[in-house]
Amino acid sequence: MEEKNYSKGIFYILLFASIILSTVILKITSSFFIPLTIALLLSFVFYPFVKNLTKFHIPWSVGIIIIVILAAAIFFAIGNLIVTSCRTILNAYPKYEARFSTVYSMIAEAFHIPFDENSSLIVNLWNSLGVRTFLQNLAFTASNYMLYTLKVIFVIALFIVFFLIEIRGMKEKVKTAFPEEHLSRKIMFMITKTIAEVTRYISIKFLVSFFTGLLVFIFCFAIGLDFAIIWGFLAFLLNFIPTFGSILSWALTTGFAVLQFYPSLGKILYVGIAVLAVNFILGNIIEPRWEGSDLGISPFIILVTLSLWGWLWGFIGMILAVPILVILKIICENIGFLNSIGILLGNKTKFKNKKNPFGFLKGK
Repeated sequence: MEEKNYSKGIFYILLFASIILSTVILKITSSFFIPLTIALLLSFVFYPFVKNLTKFHIPWSVGIIIIVILAAAIFFAIGNLIVTSCRTILNAYPKYEARFSTVYSMIAEAFHIPFDENSSLIVNLWNSLGVRTFLQNLAFTASNYMLYTLKVIFVIALFIVFFLIEIRGMKEKVKTAFPEEHLSRKIMFMITKTIAEVTRYISIKFLVSFFTGLLVFIFCFAIGLDFAIIWGFLAFLLNFIPTFGSILSWALTTGFAVLQFYPSLGKILYVGIAVLAVNFILGNIIEPRWEGSDLGISPFIILVTLSLWGWLWGFIGMILAVPILVILKIICENIGFLNSIGILLGNKTKFKNKKNPFGFLKGK
């Protein structure tokens, strides 16, 4: 009687169990793995810049310090823009209080919430919806979150510095750890490919987000929508979250247009249609095709991965989802028994028509 080989089936069962276990571990230990993952991905992006600085006879360690300082300056500039924008909105609040009160009175009437017409909106919210407790809890949470964020930023900076120092001697370490030339070449190719693909993805995402924010700003400014630069910046930031970010950006911008321009229906429709068109064309047509073509990843898999990492790590997970997927795809394509998974993750048309880029790494 012919014996059946169950080894392949057992392997895939164990692989599935390992994925489930890894998901649970990543969920539980998110406070550790999120800063580490961010640091590794940023290190991949910074590595080519540090390497190019050595061409100008700048020492490797000095180049790392220069790049980290520049990145920190950009980060604080963006933070300052956010703070300034929030202050601008708060200063302009009295101008919109009457409109907010009108909207709130309609909501209060619909949901039978107590509303005093002789009191301000803040007083009504304070008395009717338990805002006092909410704001106290929010202030306490925000203060703790700011301290936690500063600590995380410091840890990420340390990870980046030491990883960039470590990566310089990676080739020699790989050759020493894996003396077989074929294996060491394959590992180094995977590392190089990972850095190149992650850098390319972030470049694509940044450019698409930049043009999205710029066009939203231009359209909002042209129609006279207040805080046009804020809505442009919001569109830029939220575009880093595929699909869901664009929907949220459109909803917030259009909602404010209703608040400012009502009952002028034409201007409201202009803002809604313009922002929707920019987000839809750039975020849902050009970007998925660009990413799917350049990164070789199925747009459907990108959406599934986005949902999974959003559940695991929240907002940060949604931003990190695609770079992590790129790394996993490269690893699967370079390990024989995981090749089928790499094909499933990829763009079928591209994979079929393109010559195998890893052919020279396969054993004869």
